[in-house]
Amino acid sequence: MPKCIVIEPHLTVQELENRYQQSQNKIESTHYQTIWLLASGKTTAEVSAITGYGVPWIYELVRSYNLYGTEILGDLRRNNKGTARLLNNQQLQLLQQTLQLPPEDGGLWNGPKVANWMSKLLNRKVYPQRGWEYLKKLGNVPSSKSLSLL
Repeated sequence: MPKCIVIEPHLTVQELENRYQQSQNKIESTHYQTIWLLASGKTTAEVSAITGYGVPWIYELVRSYNLYGTEILGDLRRNNKGTARLLNNQQLQLLQQTLQLPPEDGGLWNGPKVANWMSKLLNRKVYPQRGWEYLKKLGNVPSSKSLSLL
């Protein structure tokens, strides 16, 4: 006989079912469904077959729900604001002005050259991809048409 999972009574079985049925968010809905089914006496194997979640993920979801309650259910990526910008507004303006001049080694500005410039300004390593992103952000990416004229 499978081990019984204990669900902390943050909500009643009926409240879990109601939230599952009323949720407009797919991930949140499936999380409520998972907890509701387990609280109703279903096994993890049955819940896995119904929801499509793997048994290890179901255990992780239950552990989090038991610790934190309903605030842990749903797509928590919406709370991830990402990392801080590398350049503040003043530094961004300085980069924009610098891009109006030719690079020190000649040629065109590209991701590695912008990253190198940023590395010197920030006194830390900046990867070429970040240089390319800032080049695009400031609209200084050469078009294929302008490159064909070279």
